[in-house]
Amino acid sequence: MTAVALRTVYADVLDEIQAFLPCATPDRWVENALEYPALMLIDHANCEKKAASTAISLINRYTDNFELLNKMSRLAREEMRHFEQVIALMKRRGVAYTHVSASRYAGGLRELARRDDPGKLVDVLVIGAFIEARSCERFARLAPYLDEELAAFYTSLLKSEGRHYQDYLGLAQKASDGADVDDRIALFAERERQLVEAPDCEFRFHSGPL
Repeated sequence: MTAVALRTVYADVLDEIQAFLPCATPDRWVENALEYPALMLIDHANCEKKAASTAISLINRYTDNFELLNKMSRLAREEMRHFEQVIALMKRRGVAYTHVSASRYAGGLRELARRDDPGKLVDVLVIGAFIEARSCERFARLAPYLDEELAAFYTSLLKSEGRHYQDYLGLAQKASDGADVDDRIALFAERERQLVEAPDCEFRFHSGPL
């Protein structure tokens, strides 16, 4: 699917996400991804696995929040299904699932999170929204340059990743007990911009450009 066709079909999802994110993924990162296709798949699998783990962690910690329990349960199942799809692609392409270190992206965002609830929960959910939104944006950036199978797979992830972003953001707003979360979103947005735009030393799915 071309970039124009992709934008036409997924305009609502992509417009909302691009308005939420503080910047676009640098073109150089897209070039890096095409230079390291095996590493991109390996770290993509890691991202799906970590996303499921985060959702399960929230389920275990906040057992009295039934809306969170339902949405995170669904999210965890979807992320593990995506993980299965990525490793199936890797197997077909002869890509070994080797260990790679985590990028600085998620850790860099979590450095700003508060330590006590309810602020801690709000911040974890806002961070989740940024991670899901950035993933969705990067799938859309990559899809027009990939082979047919991988492009179709990444395009198929746009709706679910966009919904995950909305779920996280909606839960954050409710967890704040009516308080405005715009200041927290702005704080994390500035850090996210730095992490996405600043040069990185290792390519990862959420890294900055090399």
